[in-house]
Amino acid sequence: MSKKSGFDRAILVEAIKESFVKLDPRALWKNPVMFVVEVLAVITTYFAIRDVTGGAGKSFWFDGQIALWLWITVLFANFAEALAEGRGKAQADALRKTRSETIAKKLVGGKTEEISASQLRKDDIVLVEAGDFIPGDGEVIEGIASVDESAVTGESAPVIRESGGDRSAVTGGTRVLSDWIKVRITANPGETFLDRMISLVEGAKRQKTPNEVALTILLIGLTIVFLLAVATLEPYAIYSGTIVSIPVLAALMVCLIPTTIGGLLSAIGIAGMDRLLKRNVLAMSGRAVEAAGDVGVLLLDKTGTITLGNRMATEFVPAPGVSPARLADAAQLSSLADETPEGRSIVILAKEKFNLRERDIAGIGAKFIPFSAHTRMSGVDLQGREIRKGAMDSIANYLREKGYDIAAEVKAAVEDIARQGGTPLVVAEGNQALGVIYLKDVVKGGIKERFSQLRRMGIKTVMITGDNPLTAAAIAAEAGVDDFLAEATPEAKLKLIREYQGKGNLVAMTGDGTNDAPALAQSDVGVAMNSGTQAAKEAGNMVDLDSNPTKLIEIVEIGKQLLMTRGALTTFSIANDVAKYFAIIPALFIVTYPQLGVLNIMGLATPQSAILSAVIFNALIIIALVPLALRGIAYRPLGANVILRRNILIYGVGGLIAPFIGIKLIDMILFALHLS
Repeated sequence: MSKKSGFDRAILVEAIKESFVKLDPRALWKNPVMFVVEVLAVITTYFAIRDVTGGAGKSFWFDGQIALWLWITVLFANFAEALAEGRGKAQADALRKTRSETIAKKLVGGKTEEISASQLRKDDIVLVEAGDFIPGDGEVIEGIASVDESAVTGESAPVIRESGGDRSAVTGGTRVLSDWIKVRITANPGETFLDRMISLVEGAKRQKTPNEVALTILLIGLTIVFLLAVATLEPYAIYSGTIVSIPVLAALMVCLIPTTIGGLLSAIGIAGMDRLLKRNVLAMSGRAVEAAGDVGVLLLDKTGTITLGNRMATEFVPAPGVSPARLADAAQLSSLADETPEGRSIVILAKEKFNLRERDIAGIGAKFIPFSAHTRMSGVDLQGREIRKGAMDSIANYLREKGYDIAAEVKAAVEDIARQGGTPLVVAEGNQALGVIYLKDVVKGGIKERFSQLRRMGIKTVMITGDNPLTAAAIAAEAGVDDFLAEATPEAKLKLIREYQGKGNLVAMTGDGTNDAPALAQSDVGVAMNSGTQAAKEAGNMVDLDSNPTKLIEIVEIGKQLLMTRGALTTFSIANDVAKYFAIIPALFIVTYPQLGVLNIMGLATPQSAILSAVIFNALIIIALVPLALRGIAYRPLGANVILRRNILIYGVGGLIAPFIGIKLIDMILFALHLS
């Protein structure tokens, strides 16, 4: 994915242009607060022009400045939204180019016909050979190939795609590096994964989330209240003998309504989606991102999420009368041809503990016995030695056929390893069991601390595994999860999710297989792996392009950061109105009611300067907060009460104090430059 900064020069230039384009009322009415500001800017501009034609030069200078800053307020709000949207447009252009230039080899009657990828329809069959781009989303129905998915995921390492299983889904715009595959297209033009990416990164189809809708309704309500309040000031001013111009009332109105959050609300939502995209997560809707911030339960697969994914040899436990070195020697010999991660870890452990280096396999005339599902053993025959390695039951049957049995001490070691959550492999040579290899699920470094952070945030973690309850309990305790589901089946996952949701929790989970699809569809935040099946990707509401199950934790953090940012800036926006009251209200009526001078606690120079200073600050604070809206509030894994107190202290109290300082500084500058 493109990692361009939001402040890239080309993006800034495009955002400035878009700021003017977005002045179109047909586009701006979707942001009611800024639409009201634009209407007031038009009215104020009219009065400024009337001042010129009527010969009121002094009034024009004052009214013109108000009109100018009202237009700047709208432009700054448009700029914030355009900047947030612009960060995805460069990538969208590149993706669109990839799609439009791809040629498909459609199979018709056993022959290939070259057509544009845009002409493909669902269920068409295409042939993709080495060097070709995959023309659309689909399922591999024949063949196997190495595929470069960097155009979509940003990762340079190729992946294997083959027919059958959970590695058959392919994405349009990716490229086959070797071999060939036949692909059945699963989406029509406009419905592909690439199309959804383009729409989402551009923000073209981003729908407002429920929280955004609720906040927008609140902002509209506040705007109506202040509109009524300001409208009543005109007859009151006439009654009291005070002359209040329409531009001044417009300035008061703009300063009182929540323009700060109104101008930044859309940018905050778009930036939240963008932060997910930067981590190679494609959210199908803003609702999913928002739900991630309110998640109360995380369901996490053990393998690849909590553990490294492969069981590793950690110890050799010899039988009575057998030295550890002899056991390690036999275990290594039996594993030299075992290319599984477990087999390689046995070879490495023997090297590290007993300095047993690589053997000359050809020189010793070894005959390797591959693992089979029937025997559940593997091994090697060499120089009169017969070595076998496998599960205890398999080795016991192997020795029993020879008339021997496994020593009680070896059986006890097997049971002890199983109780600790490990996998025991028994090694036998000839008619004797030499001992046990302790294979252990290695819990990822730092994962326990991450779970501790989630617990402090009020989020419960549940490990899902196919292991037996004994093994699952041991790994759950080591990893520090709150609960676990052992011997998990699709039905059991679905039942567990519904139970948590029935208690009022929002649930998030990851998955990549077709058997995960029901649970992904049921969960509030379902993150499908890009390497998984099409069914899983269609069931989830997010797709992790890196296929990294631990990304779920980051997604929850980004969701919470989005909610925190919106809440903090809303608090700031409402709080900073207080200073504007002390600036504008005295300025309006101080001539008629000199007693109001006591409210001029900032010591503003003149009524005109007070009004202009408040309007200018109201505009500048929007642009000052744009970086924060795009970057988001710094995330800290704290409880809801702690976060609330912290935000009220920083953004509530800060929102009260900052305007007093800012308005006073602007007033001093205006007075010094004789602009008021």
